Amino acid sequence: MARSSETFGKKEKEKKKQQKKKEKAMRREERKSNSTGGGLDEMMAYVDENGAISTTPPDPTVKKKEIKAENIEIGVPKKEAEEYDPVHEGRVSFFDDKKGFGFIKDSNGQDSYFVHINNCNDQIAEGNKVNYELEKGPKGMVAVKVNVL
Repeated sequence: MARSSETFGKKEKEKKKQQKKKEKAMRREERKSNSTGGGLDEMMAYVDENGAISTTPPDPTVKKKEIKAENIEIGVPKKEAEEYDPVHEGRVSFFDDKKGFGFIKDSNGQDSYFVHINNCNDQIAEGNKVNYELEKGPKGMVAVKVNVL
């Protein structure tokens, strides 16, 4: 007589699988019975004229403001032209002759600007009083056209 093809281990795995299916079905039934079941109306949200989210729909009797399309600005508003002196004064707080760069501390504020030897018109050293112009560099503002006073 032939033996059954199912071993004890296979039978145990099958029992565990069936038990998990039953537990999953029970949890699903429990969720269905406990749910409020509001549907789409329960999930709806509305945005009022101030941009706040609310659960009540807007009142159709309230008069809406008219906005002209040409008054809407998209993007960053343009800056008004600021008048300032392009030439700044400061003192060289650090300068490395071997590497050819340093920093200039602005005399009007606490700002410190990077300076490279290629942007200097004169030979500079630490402690020199200089005037310079600023340009946008890859990591911030950079001092250019540096002259010793």
